[in-house]
Amino acid sequence: MAAGPTTAEKSGASGAKRSSKGSSDGPSRPGTRNRKFRMPGTRALLIALGVLLLVAGGLWALYGSTWFRVERVKTSGTSVLTPGEVEAVAAVPLGAPLVTVDTDAIEARIRKELPRVDSVDVVRSWPHGIGLKVTERKPVLLIEKGGKFIEVDATGMRFATVDTAPRNVPRLVLDSASSPSLRRFDADRLLQEAVGVRGELPAEIARDTRVVRITSYDSVTLELTRGRTVFWGSGEHGAVKARVLTALLKATPKAGHFDVSAPTAPASSGS
Repeated sequence: MAAGPTTAEKSGASGAKRSSKGSSDGPSRPGTRNRKFRMPGTRALLIALGVLLLVAGGLWALYGSTWFRVERVKTSGTSVLTPGEVEAVAAVPLGAPLVTVDTDAIEARIRKELPRVDSVDVVRSWPHGIGLKVTERKPVLLIEKGGKFIEVDATGMRFATVDTAPRNVPRLVLDSASSPSLRRFDADRLLQEAVGVRGELPAEIARDTRVVRITSYDSVTLELTRGRTVFWGSGEHGAVKARVLTALLKATPKAGHFDVSAPTAPASSGS
């Protein structure tokens, strides 16, 4: 009977197996893999170069070329002012690159130098223009002084003085010099009250109004065409008073005096 392997032989065989496993071509552990650096491909380089050329070309076209430079200025929306007056104050830099024009600065100049302008929108009109879209203030009342007329807009702002009174704009008469209400309400506050009353008038009545006379905070009188007068009272409940006055004028067309100071108890009298 053959003898089995000795202890030394077993130990040698076991070591050979371990040696064989350690030298196998299996996957290496993380961190031991060789990392290879790859240069960008030709296609990626061409794309990057194309983007750079486009950006450079765009900047040159906007700032360096003559393609997008200011050649004209167009003004719209003027009524009393002329386009030339607006453009002279705007001082748009002709020949400058359109993209560099400071539209906010142009707007600020116009609003500062031309109080008649309520708002102005300065826009770039590619490829060669600047547009000035103007909204002028509209007078709702006139204050006569020294033979001239100061125009007052719907916010109470005195924005211009003219030689000739515009049509269908009532005069404001402040008869408040001796009124005790001046202790609480100065002339500017009374002006605001008169503007508020004027703003509540329906268009048809506003056209017939020739004078808005204010003596105190709660004493406003309207003088209409054909010698008619309306005692309005204070500026409170203006919308209700306007509706009541419209009804009174229709119901008593021959009356000469109307009182809507207490709109729940209006009255008309005279002929």
